[in-house]
Amino acid sequence: MTDVSRSSASPGASPLFLREDEIRRGVELLYFGYTRLTNAIDQELAKQGLGRAHHRALYFIARQPDLTVGELLKLLAITKQSLGRVLKELQDRDFIETLPGQVDRRQKLLRLTAKGKELEAELFRQLRGKLSSAYVSAGQESVSGFWHVLEGLVPESDQKMVFDLRKDKI
Repeated sequence: MTDVSRSSASPGASPLFLREDEIRRGVELLYFGYTRLTNAIDQELAKQGLGRAHHRALYFIARQPDLTVGELLKLLAITKQSLGRVLKELQDRDFIETLPGQVDRRQKLLRLTAKGKELEAELFRQLRGKLSSAYVSAGQESVSGFWHVLEGLVPESDQKMVFDLRKDKI
């Protein structure tokens, strides 16, 4: 197998970047990139008996301690039933805890336990390594362009929710 350099692997978008084959190339890169990125953490998740849905919940709870179940439901865009199963498993395994809301006691606020923080930090460390390497290889201008493309995929109705994650975090 030959080693393909980054410059020959992705020569750059042609001036006709909206043609079908250019769009398909972008879709393929998103699929393959995401798969390889998440493969980096699948082994650790499997050791814990967890899957990617559990990881996404851990990630967003880590980003926003005291996130409500309703807010997490919107972020993950999954069914209430699916989220309920994921949260129950995480709570049963002592990765998260739920607390009553301060204003509305019926609300469930989600927080990582020490064990949950440790797992989330390890998973993030692995993802950070993969992304950092790709970012360094691509360069700052490319990273900014990549972010702009991904931001363009976020529906206007979700933009505030997604962009609020960045506040005081970056």
